[in-house]
Amino acid sequence: MCGSVDRIIATRFTRSLIAIFNPEPHDKWVRFHLTRRQLLANVGYAAAALPFANMFPSRKTHIVTLSFDDGFKKSFFRTAEIYESFGLRGCFNVIAKPGENWKNPIGNIDDWNRLKERGHEVMAHTYDHTNLTEIPLAEAKRHIDRCADYFEKHLHGFKASESVYNFAYNASNPDLDNYALTRFLVVRTQGNTAVNPIPTHRKPVLIGCWSQGPENGQAFLDKAINDFLASPGGWFVYNTHGLDEEGWGPIGSVYLDGLLKRLTAMPNVEVLPAGEVVLRLRP
Repeated sequence: MCGSVDRIIATRFTRSLIAIFNPEPHDKWVRFHLTRRQLLANVGYAAAALPFANMFPSRKTHIVTLSFDDGFKKSFFRTAEIYESFGLRGCFNVIAKPGENWKNPIGNIDDWNRLKERGHEVMAHTYDHTNLTEIPLAEAKRHIDRCADYFEKHLHGFKASESVYNFAYNASNPDLDNYALTRFLVVRTQGNTAVNPIPTHRKPVLIGCWSQGPENGQAFLDKAINDFLASPGGWFVYNTHGLDEEGWGPIGSVYLDGLLKRLTAMPNVEVLPAGEVVLRLRP
């Protein structure tokens, strides 16, 4: 009798886990009538499964992050519209003090707060876009500190310890990486591969990315993402900047729309901003 009860509990526990991680209906499990007692019992089994959710934060095998840098106002707001049409959050990385030597108009902190209010992720892309590998380490650390302090003061809800630091030019070294990770939760830099392990806990993590430019980068991105989708999986991070003719290595707005349509139709794929991949986890 005890063994039978254990098997029943194990079966219901397994089904509760499946219901949490894959909530789509399953004919043989959900198309029946429950009494009040049965309903409460099943709620109890699901509740028992919840502590295990952090062990398996997602059933998806492939996570895609398109990380948009610099802050081109026209491109960022158009990108936001495209993401919103699929119910997605964009991943935008902006400069605290960008200066004025830009070919295309750069937005300001009010613009970035508006994007945050619309639900998008807005993270730090350095203090003034300096290549920190070209200045003394002590000075580079001060740049990172100023960047963190500026956004904590001016960007609504921003906490460096819960945010992403994106190196300018994706240029860093181990000393810079290690210091940035003392201030920020996630640090993005150039990687030998664009595919990172999928994190399982909320803790500081260094992620690598790929980028391509200065010409239109969508052919490069298309090949890279196709290779990734054919792989066993992981967390693919691609750094781009603007849409159409804006920024370094832009991609087309029509291409982005088609890519997101394709990715969101794949049951094993998630499209997420970089910070959310880690922030949704338990410590």
